[in-house]
Amino acid sequence: MAADAQATAAFYASARGAVTARLLRERLTAIWPRLPNQSLLGIGHTGPYLRLWREHARRCIALTPAQMGAARWPATAPSLACSAEEDALPFADLSFDRILLIHGLESAESARRMLREVWRVLKDDGRLLIVAPNRTGMWAHWESTPFGHGHPYSARQLDHLLAAGLFRAERHDAALWMPPARMRLVLRAAPLLERAGRRLVPALAGVTIVEAVKDVYAAMPVRAVMRRRLMLAEAV
Repeated sequence: MAADAQATAAFYASARGAVTARLLRERLTAIWPRLPNQSLLGIGHTGPYLRLWREHARRCIALTPAQMGAARWPATAPSLACSAEEDALPFADLSFDRILLIHGLESAESARRMLREVWRVLKDDGRLLIVAPNRTGMWAHWESTPFGHGHPYSARQLDHLLAAGLFRAERHDAALWMPPARMRLVLRAAPLLERAGRRLVPALAGVTIVEAVKDVYAAMPVRAVMRRRLMLAEAV
């Protein structure tokens, strides 16, 4: 079941959501520090995160999949926002340098079709960054957070899914070792819990983060290559 856009927005408006966004932004910034003059697309619920690059990016668009419902973006959200079917993105081929996918893949009706559309609109030298709930972490089992809805993934499952979508995983990370609780003590201790969890129980992170690139060579038509080899053999 997909997380509702309004419920997700309410989560990020809470103290727990603010701490969650801050912890995730730290990891995203470590992977993509700056994106000057880049075209950036966020798919899912990306308003709390696109602000990291909005001032420097050439274009910054937030797209909410139709199955999540209509999203009401706050004043701090990206100026360009839209909604569309996950397997019919309203953009031309090779439109974006970077695509951020968060609160989208796990609730997709067909993750493979979504990734094929992402492949289509991403430039050949572009990069995709996925944040998905980790199936062995606590967050995937708490429905009071957006990460407790949909299908969670392990890092290996994401790698296989990306490979099936003609992507190649190049970098792995994780975040959210703090329990998904509302208690002030837990929220205040979140930075300490993150450092301890990363060092002591890396497999129990709340989310898995993967950066991937298009596997252009995997998309080359095999028959055309075989035909060319046959012609060369006949010429010899």
